[in-house]
Amino acid sequence: MKTNKIILLAAILSLQWSFAQFAKIVDKDGFVNMRKNADAKSTVVGKISSDEMVYIFDADDGNKNWLNADYTDKNGKDISGYIHSSRVKYIESYESIPSTSVSENKIVFNSKNIRVDIESEPFNYKENKRYFSTTDYNSHKVEDKFKGQHIWGTDGTVPQTHYKFISVKINGKTVQIPPKEIENLFNINNESASCYFDSEEETLYINMVNSDGAGGYAVLFKIEKGIYKGKTLIIPF
Repeated sequence: MKTNKIILLAAILSLQWSFAQFAKIVDKDGFVNMRKNADAKSTVVGKISSDEMVYIFDADDGNKNWLNADYTDKNGKDISGYIHSSRVKYIESYESIPSTSVSENKIVFNSKNIRVDIESEPFNYKENKRYFSTTDYNSHKVEDKFKGQHIWGTDGTVPQTHYKFISVKINGKTVQIPPKEIENLFNINNESASCYFDSEEETLYINMVNSDGAGGYAVLFKIEKGIYKGKTLIIPF
């Protein structure tokens, strides 16, 4: 029954956010302007370097050449605006690595010289309670940090699951996503995970959308030439 519930939640999330996805900036000038409105003459609200990741929601209703996007800069500032469609490459457009095994707590992707193992497990809040800290928002305390990092995947509730590990084997080399990179990510929906490989740049992308039903988030991990290059996190709505 629990497994069916998780699968149903993953399906709902997939339908809700099927139009939204990560994309890479690709521009011969080395950067792209993000504009306030869907117009080349609109105010520039941010400049995004090529190869940086953005989250695309949809095209502007009045002009399909402009895409509504969110971006988090290197200082952690969130920027929203519009990017011309010719300047992005959707992550989902790269080669999809098929999943060969899926269960409530584990999913495996396997193709040619690439294998990705993602495993989650129940989160023991009692044992980890000392690592949580709170922030006072207008006299209302919210438990919003774990080991000093922002908590992802909850809406003020106790986390139910977390990642045990994410391991990649590519061309015979094993790459482990560092524990610190996943320790603050909670309420895992393994069924929502997907993997894509850019053969030209030798880059593997691992994408997930996790949620407890309210605190949804999307995360994208990047491994380039067998080296872990970091992650991008976004609230996908």
